[in-house]
Amino acid sequence: MPMLPVTVPGHFGEWIQGRMGADGPVALITLACPVLCARAPGKQLRMRDHLDAERLGAFAIALGLGDPDWPDLDCDMPIGAGAGASTACLVASARAVGFDGPSATLASACLAVEGATDPLMHDAPDRLLWASRRAEVLRVLPPPPAAEIIGGFWGGPERTDPADAAFPDIADLVEFWAEATTRGDLAAIAGIATESARRCAALRGPADPMADLARELGALGLARAHTGSARGLIFAPEKAPDTAEATLREAGLENVLRFRTGGGE
Repeated sequence: MPMLPVTVPGHFGEWIQGRMGADGPVALITLACPVLCARAPGKQLRMRDHLDAERLGAFAIALGLGDPDWPDLDCDMPIGAGAGASTACLVASARAVGFDGPSATLASACLAVEGATDPLMHDAPDRLLWASRRAEVLRVLPPPPAAEIIGGFWGGPERTDPADAAFPDIADLVEFWAEATTRGDLAAIAGIATESARRCAALRGPADPMADLARELGALGLARAHTGSARGLIFAPEKAPDTAEATLREAGLENVLRFRTGGGE
């Protein structure tokens, strides 16, 4: 079978992430990022270097693929940055070698390999309250309203530990999110994302300059990778100052970028 060209967008951290109640599952709402992608076939990354033979074999078996000739890939996202590189590469690889089954099957296969997975195999992943350690949709929500994100990467890589459940309770934020997205209220959405980031930083760290940058640049709020280095400021479309990227670079963020998200895109 010829190799199929596939592009899978990543994400840029999460709007919110934490436990659904003190003893509930770790859940998240991903911040979709259309400008950071994994592409197959490519030239940068060999799947057999990314995953050992045992895990690649388990992935193929879970998808009913036999022993495929896995493609090399190109990936815009650094590994461990909280931008979905690992999941996006798995999804791109599976689809490039011909898997066209249900997204839930692909999610389960990714979970078997990663132990925790992002919802990038689903259409409109930012509409899902996603249990990342279960590969399970807990709830379908309205999409976030259109927003502009300006962000970058702060600090070194941090790979997700599937056994790590040390996250704050966000059950209340999910209910606020459902109400705010139903209204299309970007200011409220930004406030919820900011509070999720604040709770995460208070429990897990590390400290970063994003709150100060949000005030300096007049952002509505901020978002982060709750595991990883992605950090972003939230603006209404066309409202971010032209100096924003330079200001983030001066503050020490790397690979600074600007993109649109939300609005059902």
